[in-house]
Amino acid sequence: MVDERLKILAKNLVNYSVKLKENENILIDLGGEDCYTLGNEIVKAVYEVKANPFVKIEDSNIKNTIIKGANKEMLQMMKNQDLEQMKKMDAYIAIRASKNISNLVNVPNEKMEMYEKEYMDEVLNERVDNTRWVILRYPNDSMAQLASMNTEEFEDFYFNVCNLDYAKMDKAMDSLKDLMSKTDKVHIVGPGTDLSFSIKGMGAIKCAGEYNIPDGEVYSAPIKDSVNGKISYNALSTYRNFTFTDVVLEFKDGKIINATANDTKKINEIFDTDDGARYIGEFAIGVNPYVTKPMNDILFDEKIAGSFHFTPGRAYKDMDNGNISSIHWDLVCIQTQKWGGGEIYFDDVLIRKDGIFVLPELQCLNPENLM
Repeated sequence: MVDERLKILAKNLVNYSVKLKENENILIDLGGEDCYTLGNEIVKAVYEVKANPFVKIEDSNIKNTIIKGANKEMLQMMKNQDLEQMKKMDAYIAIRASKNISNLVNVPNEKMEMYEKEYMDEVLNERVDNTRWVILRYPNDSMAQLASMNTEEFEDFYFNVCNLDYAKMDKAMDSLKDLMSKTDKVHIVGPGTDLSFSIKGMGAIKCAGEYNIPDGEVYSAPIKDSVNGKISYNALSTYRNFTFTDVVLEFKDGKIINATANDTKKINEIFDTDDGARYIGEFAIGVNPYVTKPMNDILFDEKIAGSFHFTPGRAYKDMDNGNISSIHWDLVCIQTQKWGGGEIYFDDVLIRKDGIFVLPELQCLNPENLM
């Protein structure tokens, strides 16, 4: 018997997240057999709105072998095939349920760079820019291990996070969105962090269940050359299948001029991918009340209540600060008391201290008011 929570999630994804309409086409991208049951419920929900489901199934072990052996011409052929399909889609739902998040860890860095440039970039841009999309993970044993929970406990946590009242969160985000849209100078301080930049004229966008599940962030982007100072990230982050810790970045006039981590050589190789990799494409504040600690899954970690992420690489088209890159790496800093605290100022006014919003108009976003 199918868990009723999966049926609710499937309907939420189809009707709320991507707002699928009659006769529209949707690509359902399934990564791992654990998520097939949810995928089946999504197909049913798509048919309920009289739309057309198309399904893609991907295995991370096979993907590993393909990338390691691929050449440029083959990747371009793959790109052309998948790009043609994506152009016919109105919506896209991706579910990731790998049994081992490290399946691509032994892919050489130059192969991953070629895969990103020759295949991923154009397909990803088409999907992000021209479909209504949402991406989520599936609560399997692998994810439970990342969260240091048993599977049953993690499932309860997962459905609390994914099936919360996103419409309520969306309304509560209005005040933060409005404030960010009027803000010029942002100043962030905390352990090992003293960072200043401008978001003047950039605006802000709410994320309340329409692009990611779980969700819960409001994002903007810094003026490209305005970032100065230092940031010390305290959440671990896996990128190109290596887990980075103790990431510290120093900026001058927008550019990362010094980067250190548990593997300083490897992190600088990433930032040397292209010119835009050393500039910031996104600044976002996380507010999901059920996500309180990192689990090395960015779809969860970037939503941590009391956190912010400051993202080297490509800017989103709907928040374009002019930075172009083949990378977009969401690195997270948590500012709750348990994680060392910290403060965020907008135009010299304190808006959040130790992860808690202090301005009256923003207190609706504090965890106790969103649960």
